Amino acid sequence: MDIMPLLLLLSVCGPTGASMVDLDYGGVPLWINRFLGEPSVLTLKDRMDPGWFRAVNTQSCPLDCDCPIQWPSAIYCDNRGLDQLPVGLPHRTQYLFLQGNNITSLSSRAFANATNLRWLLLDHNQLLSEQLDNALFSNLTFLVNLFINNNNLTEVPVGLPRGLKQLRLAYNHIEKISPGVFQNLESLTLLLLQGNRLKTIEEGDFKGFVALYLLDLSHNFLETFPKHLPSSIQQLYLSNNSLTGLTENSLQSFNGLHYLRLGHNKLANEGLHPEAFNLTSLVELDLSYNQLTEIPTVPTTLQYLYLEVNHIQEFNVSSFCRAVGPTSYSRLKVLRLDGNKMEYHKLPPDWVFCLRVLHNIYI
Repeated sequence: MDIMPLLLLLSVCGPTGASMVDLDYGGVPLWINRFLGEPSVLTLKDRMDPGWFRAVNTQSCPLDCDCPIQWPSAIYCDNRGLDQLPVGLPHRTQYLFLQGNNITSLSSRAFANATNLRWLLLDHNQLLSEQLDNALFSNLTFLVNLFINNNNLTEVPVGLPRGLKQLRLAYNHIEKISPGVFQNLESLTLLLLQGNRLKTIEEGDFKGFVALYLLDLSHNFLETFPKHLPSSIQQLYLSNNSLTGLTENSLQSFNGLHYLRLGHNKLANEGLHPEAFNLTSLVELDLSYNQLTEIPTVPTTLQYLYLEVNHIQEFNVSSFCRAVGPTSYSRLKVLRLDGNKMEYHKLPPDWVFCLRVLHNIYI
C-alpha cells in the first residue's frame, strides 16, 4: 500500500498562503466578462486625466462623473463626495459606479433615463431604507448585479428586478427579511447578507429562489442553524454567529452543498448529531474556532476539514473512516488541528491507512 508523502506541521501555524480578498464586495471576487465589454471597478482609474475625456469625448457625461471612451456604457461617479445622484445620466449607461459617496436617498425617478442598467454599484454610501422609493427598480429590467454593501439599510429593498443574478447587501443593519421580498428572483445566484443583524430565518424568508448557489449569512446573530434555505445552495457561509449545534436533518435538503463554513460559532459536540454532516456532496467543512472536544464524524468523501482552535484532545480514526480497506478510506487532502490539545506523537498508528491521500496535516 503506497502512502503519499505528508507535510507534517507540528506547531500552530497560520494560513499557508496569502490571498487577495475583495473587502468592498463581501470577500467574493467580482468577475469581469470581457467578452461582454464589462468594465471593472478599477478600469482606467487614475491612469488618465478626466479632463482629457471631456475634451475628446463627444458623448454627454454628468459633470460629477468620468465617461471613458473605451467603455461608453460605463459611468464612473465613485468617491466624489456626492450626497445625491448625479444629474443627467445618459440613456446609454449600463454600468454605473457610485460607491464611496454620501448618498442617503433615491427617488422613483432616479434611474428614469438609465433603464438599460446592468450593473449598479452603491457600496459605501449612507442609504436609508425609508428613503428608497418602492418603485426605484421598477424600470431596471436589464439589471443583473446590484451592490449595496456598507450602507444603513434596515430592510431588503422591495421591487427588485426579476432578472437580478447577484445581490450584495453585506454590512448593513438588516434585522429581518420581509415576507415575499425575494419571491420573484428566480435568476438570483448569489446573495450576500453577512454583517447584518439577523437573529432568525423564517419559513418564507427565502421563498422564490431556484438558482441560488451562494448564500452568505456570516457575521449575524443566528443562534440556531437556519431552516427553510433553498436546496440549490452549493456554498453556505455561517461563520461568526452564535450557533450551538446541528440536528440530523439540518443539511438533509442540500444535495449539492459543497462548501460549508461554520467557524467562529459556539458549536459543541453535545449539540451536534452524529449524522449532522452525513452529506457526500461536501468538499470543504470549516469548524474552526468553536468549542469541540472531539472530532465529529465526517463523510469519507470530504476533502478539506478545518478544526483549528477547538478543545480537541484525541484523534479518532473512526471520525474519518468507518472501515479501512482497498476502497474504504478518507479522501481528505487537508486537515487542520492546530490550536487544539493534541500532539503528533500521540496519534494512533493506523491513522495513515485511513487518511492515505492526505497532503497536509497541521497539529
